[in-house]
Amino acid sequence: MTFSVPDSLAWTIVLFVVGLGLICVAGDKFVDASVAIARRLKIPQIVVGATIVSLGTTLPEILVSSTAVLGSAHSPEISVGNALGSIICNTALIAGIGQLIRPAKEVKAKSVSWRMIFFVATAALLFLTVLFTPESDFINKEGAAEHAVGTVVRAVGIVLILGFVLYAFLSVKWKDSDGAAEFDETEKLMPAWAAILMLVVSAAGLFVGSNLLVENGQLLAQRMGVSDRVIAVTVIALGTSLPELVTTVTSAIKGQGDVGLGNIIGANLFNMLLVIGIPSTIAGDIVFTAKAQYIDLPLAVLVMVGLIVPMLIRKKGSRVHGAILVLVYLAYCVYSFLAAGA
Repeated sequence: MTFSVPDSLAWTIVLFVVGLGLICVAGDKFVDASVAIARRLKIPQIVVGATIVSLGTTLPEILVSSTAVLGSAHSPEISVGNALGSIICNTALIAGIGQLIRPAKEVKAKSVSWRMIFFVATAALLFLTVLFTPESDFINKEGAAEHAVGTVVRAVGIVLILGFVLYAFLSVKWKDSDGAAEFDETEKLMPAWAAILMLVVSAAGLFVGSNLLVENGQLLAQRMGVSDRVIAVTVIALGTSLPELVTTVTSAIKGQGDVGLGNIIGANLFNMLLVIGIPSTIAGDIVFTAKAQYIDLPLAVLVMVGLIVPMLIRKKGSRVHGAILVLVYLAYCVYSFLAAGA
């Protein structure tokens, strides 16, 4: 399925803007529906953000990475780059913007720390998997030969998907560590059927809007003559991460920062567990280039640790912390484009 019009630059730009607008509207409604469900079920906001919201906002990445390794569009660099680039974008840019708007207060150490450990352990599994699998060559979609330092095989992909099941189970089982769900008992709750309907419709809106933006954003980026990996870790990663951006920003503005923070942590985990796990399970294996293995993956872990550890130490966020994260992301984007042109 494609929403692009490659023969018309004007229509490409129009569809790009339409996708952006659809994501903004759907993202706002997705937060409202998720929080309404949390209030009805008395579930802490961070659990909802780290599970339901994260899964919904990660759907674009799952779609893009899965289709990137199938058929004539085979492009493993996009599949891996989208996953790792989205983690870097989520953590450095989106979480950074969230802290700039409204710094996190009273960060729940138990809730955040076990999720960070889960993330680092998953990243270590990926790194070691690639490190101890044979190097190989592959042909990208432009027909050029490229070198892979290793692969994520189907068995590891299945393990990653099972890791997602374990994470969801632990999020529910350990919900008490996320703190009590403090809601205004006098506030009128949205009817359950309306909240569920809004959740489904807004998730569909995020799905369609992200595809509009990514497909047409990729066409615009390709006019610049950059590689699949650079497109994936910048334009596509940013495009598929816009739901997380909208969710984080709207959550911060509405004073529901735990939803935004939980969404970032959960989405980062889902990017490795599902966005890499599903394509590798479908395709049999997906390749890692040297830049993905030794630049993108380590940086993804570094920015995640850089986001969480200062919050655990200070028990809250800060605007300075947010500004540093945003600058790290901008530097990464500049490096990616400059290195591609070298």
